[in-house]
Amino acid sequence: MARLTKNQKTAHSKLEAGKAYSLQDATALVKEITTTKFDASVDIDVRLGVDPRKANQMVRGIATLPHGTGKTVRVLALVTPDKEEEAKAAGADFVGLDEYIAKIEGGWTDVDIIITMPSVMAKVGKLGRILGPRNLMPNPKSGTVTTEVGKAVTDVKGGKIDFKVDKTGIIHASIGKVSFDANKIYENALEVIQTISKLKPSAAKGTYFKSIHVSSTMSPGIEIETKSVAGI
Repeated sequence: MARLTKNQKTAHSKLEAGKAYSLQDATALVKEITTTKFDASVDIDVRLGVDPRKANQMVRGIATLPHGTGKTVRVLALVTPDKEEEAKAAGADFVGLDEYIAKIEGGWTDVDIIITMPSVMAKVGKLGRILGPRNLMPNPKSGTVTTEVGKAVTDVKGGKIDFKVDKTGIIHASIGKVSFDANKIYENALEVIQTISKLKPSAAKGTYFKSIHVSSTMSPGIEIETKSVAGI
């Protein structure tokens, strides 16, 4: 086992071994145990009692964080000329169509989210082998294939995130920065958990929320007492 640094030992000393904390306490504690010199991201990991290999147990959804993620989200809008102004006005960082498709085909993927329209999906769909593995492929279920381009750009810039369960049954999501007030981290976390709760597949049997952990970049994970979370 790797030796812990002095800062890691200090962080671990503030956690009680084997204890599960309330969500409110955990979101305050994550700020205390973070020792990075940069503004670390705060993440939530939710292990679900589902089998993601079965289509009827896939959990995927969208949450709008009340206080945003704290990250600068770079948005590419692949739209027809009549929608370019709408996308730019909403704050899209890159706007166009054929020229950006050519750039992506050449290996450019320097964006966080791509928003497009149903009418150009035939062109965008050809980029699947490049965008798919990078989780950049627009999808109607996540609201990134839409005729309401301006609204979609505004939403993702304002803290809308999409998530899905991975093959091990875990959902990972970023819920803010350690510089956030503890209550803002709490409210963002609660929004994600309650959204996941509403998405429980009818085919999922037994305990739905197996475990919930909150952590920041390079901090230990803090286990959440699931019964302490309102609305699940």
